[in-house]
Amino acid sequence: MFEYITGCVEFVGPEYIVLDHDGIGYQLLTPNPYIFRRSEQRIRVYTYQYVREDIIALYGFQTRQERALFMKLLGVSGIGPKGALAILAAGQTAQVVQAVEHEDEKFLVKFPGVGKKTARQMILDLKGKLADIVPDAMPDLFSDPSELEKSSSVSTELEEALEALKVLGYAEREISRVVPELLKDSLSTDQYIKKALQLLLNGKR
Repeated sequence: MFEYITGCVEFVGPEYIVLDHDGIGYQLLTPNPYIFRRSEQRIRVYTYQYVREDIIALYGFQTRQERALFMKLLGVSGIGPKGALAILAAGQTAQVVQAVEHEDEKFLVKFPGVGKKTARQMILDLKGKLADIVPDAMPDLFSDPSELEKSSSVSTELEEALEALKVLGYAEREISRVVPELLKDSLSTDQYIKKALQLLLNGKR
């Protein structure tokens, strides 16, 4: 298994990034690809190789903690790689841990593909087993990512964000409810995605 790959980001799309390492392009599926930016600067991406009879895929994460939670989620019956990525895409690892520890099913079912049965299974399988990811589930252990430089093409940024939400499994009707709120700000793609996910998870319309 690959622990991490260092390289330059050559491509960013709604589902994955391509990381060039010495002339080899690695396709890495990530929770929120737009956190990354095309650049000649080398970065480190922590990876997880997913192997099944019909698929071999590499998943990429900014931190070991994020990857660890992804792996824990894969162990829950009813959650596959796509569902695990959707849960991680909000960028609030501590919130997910808190929801599990507090048995907050209402919060967990807000993620695409997570119904009451899966939410209960998450709590049953993971409660008390996530201290190594976020000790005591304290949200202040993780600070907000630095604000990224805003693009002059707001429409393109928003369009990319909406496409990324569709890839994560959110329905058109769910996305359309938060678009008016998103239009109030001029943000980067990453910031649009994070704001939209927070609106969706908080149930705001």
